[in-house]
Amino acid sequence: MTEYGRGPGSEPWHPDDPLYGDGGWGGQQAAQQAQQSYGGQPQYHPQQPQQQYGDWGTGEQHGYGDQSYPQYDEYGQQYAPQQPQHQQHQAPQQHQQPQYDQNGWPTGSYPQDPYAGGPQDPYAQQPAPYGGEQSDYYGAPEAYPPPEPPGRRRPEPEREPEPGTDWDPGPDQGEHAFFAGGDDEDGRDGEPDDRRGRGERRGGGDRRGGGKEKKRRSGLACLVVVAVFGGGLAGVSYFGYQFYQDRFGSAPDFAGSGNGEQVTVTIPKGSGGYAIGQVLKKMGVVKSVDAFVAAQAANPDGKNIQDGVYTLQKEMSAASAVELMLSPKSRDNLIIAEGKRNAAVYELIDARLEVEKGTTAKVAETRWKTLGLPDWAVNHPNVKDPLEGFLFPSSYAVAKGQKPEDVLRQMVARATEKYESLDFETKAKSLGLEGPWELVTVASLVQAEGKTHDDFRKMSEVIYNRLKPTNTETNQKLQFDSTFNYLLGQSEIDISESEINSNPDPYNTYTNKGLPPGPIGNPGDDALQAALKPTRDGWMYFVATDGMDETEFAKTIAEHQRLVDKFNASRGN
Repeated sequence: MTEYGRGPGSEPWHPDDPLYGDGGWGGQQAAQQAQQSYGGQPQYHPQQPQQQYGDWGTGEQHGYGDQSYPQYDEYGQQYAPQQPQHQQHQAPQQHQQPQYDQNGWPTGSYPQDPYAGGPQDPYAQQPAPYGGEQSDYYGAPEAYPPPEPPGRRRPEPEREPEPGTDWDPGPDQGEHAFFAGGDDEDGRDGEPDDRRGRGERRGGGDRRGGGKEKKRRSGLACLVVVAVFGGGLAGVSYFGYQFYQDRFGSAPDFAGSGNGEQVTVTIPKGSGGYAIGQVLKKMGVVKSVDAFVAAQAANPDGKNIQDGVYTLQKEMSAASAVELMLSPKSRDNLIIAEGKRNAAVYELIDARLEVEKGTTAKVAETRWKTLGLPDWAVNHPNVKDPLEGFLFPSSYAVAKGQKPEDVLRQMVARATEKYESLDFETKAKSLGLEGPWELVTVASLVQAEGKTHDDFRKMSEVIYNRLKPTNTETNQKLQFDSTFNYLLGQSEIDISESEINSNPDPYNTYTNKGLPPGPIGNPGDDALQAALKPTRDGWMYFVATDGMDETEFAKTIAEHQRLVDKFNASRGN
């Protein structure tokens, strides 16, 4: 089939075909104009040598070797062709001239050679496609009617307007299918368009058939669409604002120094600025974590905020919260001083927890094995308090409502962590001790006998020198008043010799060689370091010459006696 709609086949191109010989609707274009091919270039077709075709107007054709071909009339019926006659033998045969109407269209018919190519149709002699012929697309029932010249066109009849509704124009008048409701009741949603009737594709009738009433727009669907789009817009706006605030806006913050409502805040150990800010925000002190972190960074002393219990106010500005936490007025921690004995610590815990006096001491006595002591700190004989030396001096967050065992467990954990960090188990043997338990005991003696941090290392040397088997000055007896005072639960300076010599308790170092059964207090950092690194100057004796703050050391018994005389003189003896 050519691009002109016809091709050679069993039926010739009928002259009545509207496209036959059409040089324009008016028929005014000259037939002699040669048709140009693409781009205006003439198109050439190789042809076999043949005789010149006959006169176009007569419908005659000279074939090869004067062969004749069957001729067909306008109805496809074969008729006998006229024999071609040469002009020199017979007179030219008269032919009936075709008749045309006023618009230039032929009114009659005449035979046409099916193989003859028109002078304006270079495609007429192209071979037919496979199959020998093509279907007539103008004759198909689904096809559009063939074009007609302007003179023969008839106006299309106007279709009656479809009945309108009160407000719904219907899907055929521009309504979207979503609002028109489902269209699958007839089971034809999945049917391809090419399988539907021509009238359905062109919109010429009701697709449902039978005059079914079209579904109206669903008001609920409209509300859903509005809600979805409105909610999406609101969500995008909110998150966009939050993103801008997080990246470029200032952090939310309260104004002023609080609303007057006090609150107790506990800051865990090791908390950084962000963790502290989270606790404060949870308790209602600050409005945002970022505001507190920024205020802490802006304060030169902001990094000095420690763990513990603070008394603050709600709805404080971040800057005022940082300033108050750096002030001693806000601290509400339980402070355990260096060298304090466990009996005094128990009383402090009772007071802070507002429990009956003796409650914490009772818990320590009955539940000490469950409070987290290391293995090397248990099962020592004659120990008065297994927790002595393990209530590490520090600041602890203790507030009403807590349990005594929880507070004790926190202190034991702090001490154990400290001893492990100093590697007591390894260093005890290098110092001639049997284990870390004895090293903690030495540190507690240094803490109890030393008056200043400067003389802690000298005191440590005195202990190690008196414990030596070669000690002939004191015969491995420490002779410390602090151990006797611990035994009696006192802190006396004036102790008579008769009282000391008459008490055989293992904690009495005047009558017993070596170390007491266990620590006599809770040593601090300086005492621990001094126990690990004693001096090497040969100190054997010491005397608190003023009875309170000044301690002097001696290497011989003679030097020691002079220090005793100085002490007696200071007391008026």
